[in-house]
Amino acid sequence: MTSRVRWLSAGIVLLIVLAGVVIRQAVAGPAAPRALPSVPALPSASTGAPAASPSVPAPSASPGSCADTILAGLSARERAGQALMVGTSVAGPRDLGPVVARHRLGGVFLAGRSTRSAAGLRADIAALQGRAATPLLVALDQEGGSVQTLKGRDFPLIPSAKRLGAGPRAKLRDTVRDSAQRLAGIGVTVNLAPVADTVPAKLGEGNPPIGGFHRQYGSDPDRVAEDITTVVAASQGADVLTIVKHFPGLGRVSANTDTAVRVVDNTTTADDPYLKPFVAGINAGSAGVMISSATYPKLDGSAIAAYSKPIVTGLLRDRLGFTGLVMSDDLGAADAASSLPAGERAVRFVAAGGDLALTIRPQDAAPMAASLTAAARKSPAFAARLTDAARHVLRAKERAGLLKC
Repeated sequence: MTSRVRWLSAGIVLLIVLAGVVIRQAVAGPAAPRALPSVPALPSASTGAPAASPSVPAPSASPGSCADTILAGLSARERAGQALMVGTSVAGPRDLGPVVARHRLGGVFLAGRSTRSAAGLRADIAALQGRAATPLLVALDQEGGSVQTLKGRDFPLIPSAKRLGAGPRAKLRDTVRDSAQRLAGIGVTVNLAPVADTVPAKLGEGNPPIGGFHRQYGSDPDRVAEDITTVVAASQGADVLTIVKHFPGLGRVSANTDTAVRVVDNTTTADDPYLKPFVAGINAGSAGVMISSATYPKLDGSAIAAYSKPIVTGLLRDRLGFTGLVMSDDLGAADAASSLPAGERAVRFVAAGGDLALTIRPQDAAPMAASLTAAARKSPAFAARLTDAARHVLRAKERAGLLKC
């Protein structure tokens, strides 16, 4: 934050300040114009070299920032809580208050569908924030089309991504900005959007999780990348952080990770053109990226993406250079993540390089928090990883303007 100047002597100090500004401007000269963001070429799989840093990176907290100050005062148990986002019904969010307080949660997810008023939702979100020792990231799915948590008088219907992607870019920008302003007005700080998955035209609705609901912006990854850049800028410009999803892509699968135990993408590689929309989201400064629960044998055939270090750390962090918040898709009710006990799911995700484990089931908070804490106490390496995860969560909160030190 910029400190306000306190006047010691109105006339003398004003003259000194103005003189200093004139001198500095004369020496430094005019500032160079800032380059517009661009989508870089994907790194070559043969070289394994990291991609160039995003042209418009998300602001990073420097040592001594508010996020780091708060992190230094958190116990292992509290750091575990920061690494969790837990769902609660949008019809009655206050019900999660005791869980928020008990486990020091990092965030809450408003689940379901609602036509409630903005005033009622604002009051409920404020009540949840009142139970949090550290302010919460408050998230929902406000994509548009079939996936729109809030509707009604205060939250107009949003066209599907497919429809918006086929129209003028100005319409896309204005629609996203208006929606984000309405969300920010009730205390929502994160929208789990935009969908960066590209669905091939020949597959279309044959792709159950994305194409079946028209959640994709198109079938050309270059065009989709341009739309993702627009959406990220419009939403975050209206103070609602974005989570680009579902990395490394769900546009070419034939089953839904919510309802199928094993969902496989046999196509995606480390230099796949369908990664371009995710790179665009990174370049545009998206606060977060969500990891899918599908399996990608050409990247890592041994685990779903959410539990895969080669995908989360190797590809997203190291190769594509993403430094923001890494979030899971639902690890609670989703069938694709159901092969492990609830607590172990959170541990596997964080160990792979993830920061914020999402579960839509409130009953998962206790076993997930306990397992993360136990793993940190048992392993110094995991404790360091959990600390890093909590740091990313707190820095996202700082970026959202939630932290005060």
